[in-house]
Amino acid sequence: MLPAIAAYCGLVLWAVWRSLLPLWILPALFAFNLLTFWMYWVDKRAAQTGQWRTPESTLQLLALAGGWPGAWLAQQVLRHKSSKQPFRAVYWLMAALHGLLLGAWLFWPPLRASLTAWR
Repeated sequence: MLPAIAAYCGLVLWAVWRSLLPLWILPALFAFNLLTFWMYWVDKRAAQTGQWRTPESTLQLLALAGGWPGAWLAQQVLRHKSSKQPFRAVYWLMAALHGLLLGAWLFWPPLRASLTAWR
């Protein structure tokens, strides 16, 4: 998984360098991945103490929105949601879907043009 995360980071850096993504996306993605990691930590603590849990759909949406590297790191470091196969399958689907959407944005100019035309 580390090679996939490195490739993702490289792709985002390349896209910023080529002005396909705005510069602010770099700190935003970093902060969003920190938020995702923190949400996993909050859910792990809630599970340990019997408190209100973060819905799995929330964790999956965070992965889809770009927090999949932070989610993977949290799964490894916190040992949370790392062995629950149905959750992991959806997580991988969200990570792949995020990659496909990013790829479509970067490498399919008609999509990018139509989505930025409203500005």
